[in-house]
This record gives sequence, structure tokens and C-alpha cells, in this order.
Amino acid sequence: MKKPKLTALDSARLSKDKKAQNFYDAMQIDVLARTLWGEARGEGAQGMEAVAGTVLNRVKVAEEKGGKFWWGGNIIQVCQKPYQFSAWNRSDPNFKKLQSVDEGDAPFAKALKIAKRAVAGKLDDPTRDATHYHTKSISPYWSKQEKPTTIIGNHIFYRII
Repeated sequence: MKKPKLTALDSARLSKDKKAQNFYDAMQIDVLARTLWGEARGEGAQGMEAVAGTVLNRVKVAEEKGGKFWWGGNIIQVCQKPYQFSAWNRSDPNFKKLQSVDEGDAPFAKALKIAKRAVAGKLDDPTRDATHYHTKSISPYWSKQEKPTTIIGNHIFYRII
């Protein structure tokens, strides 16, 4: 059986119907949890919370810009924007794992808890408003002239708008 394609929904078009909102929230939680797992499962809760903070900061920037920005306007769009969170890149070795991981995997169960808190607005941002990050092992071109907002585990965080 072919897996369904995860696509971004326009949250503004969803009705105020509670079932629709619950469905949308569940999708946001799932996509965010998979992003946290794919990007920071080796960093523990603190690292996953930092990645969640980065996603939420991007959503916040988009909201401040009228609901749209080049990286997307909601959690799902931000997470799945091509070449932004590498675990979603089809060429990344984590991509297939990302699609099949479930709550039986302890780091994914932790990622789900963090994603639920993030979607509910109950997650503090440890990144100091970061919109970007990379691991210490690389030095992307976009980070060359930027000052980090913080370093958490093996990730260096920046605010770039």
C-alpha cells in the first residue's frame, strides 16, 4: 500500500469546526515530532526543544509578515520546505526512517511529547529567537557572517531574517 503524501494545509482555510482543528493539530504534532526526531534525536530533550523553538520562530516571523514567508507560514510548511530541515530531504538517509518511526521508538515518543507542548504554546524557546541552525561539524555559507544566538548540544543557532 502506498503511503499518503504529507502536504501542507492552509490553516486559514480550515473551518472552526473542532474536528477539523483537532485533525490539523494532530498533523502539526506528527510532522513536528518527525522533524524533531529526524534532526535532533541524538541531542535529547533539550536539543529537540531547540529545534522545535526554531520551527516556531519561523512560524512567528511568517505571521509577523502577514502569514507568509519564503520558508512557509505554518508548522507543516516550515518543516517540509525543501532543503530546510534535512531529514525531510528525499536524499537524506533519515527520510525513509522518518516516515516509519513510531511511538515504540523512545526518542520519537519524547519528540511527540515535545511537539504536543509546542503546538499547544507551552514550550519555552531556548534558542533566543533563532530561525536557523546547523551542527558544529559543518559551516554553511549562510552562517559565515552571522552571530550565533546560542549553542545547544551539537547545534549552533542563529536568527536570520
